[in-house]
Amino acid sequence: MTTNARAEYTTRMKHQLDELNSKIDQLEAKAAKANQEVMQTYQAELAKARKESQLASAKFAEMKAAGEDSWDKMTAEMEKVRDAFVHSFSYFKSQV
Repeated sequence: MTTNARAEYTTRMKHQLDELNSKIDQLEAKAAKANQEVMQTYQAELAKARKESQLASAKFAEMKAAGEDSWDKMTAEMEKVRDAFVHSFSYFKSQV
């Protein structure tokens, strides 16, 4: 992958992760207005989404530091982690 393509991919992935984190923050604020029983469910799902966010951030940092020889493998792994994050977020969003 060329340096330019790598930079574009990295920028696009960072934007996607930042956008998901922002949406989680918005849903967390919405969930905070819920009653106590519902809030317990939200907290569990929010914790799962935050964990996926942390995994995605760690994988993103690892991907950025990857050498050319492992770049393709790292991008494939990054996309799997991002997809898990999106799934976790989508489930949380469906519960709020």
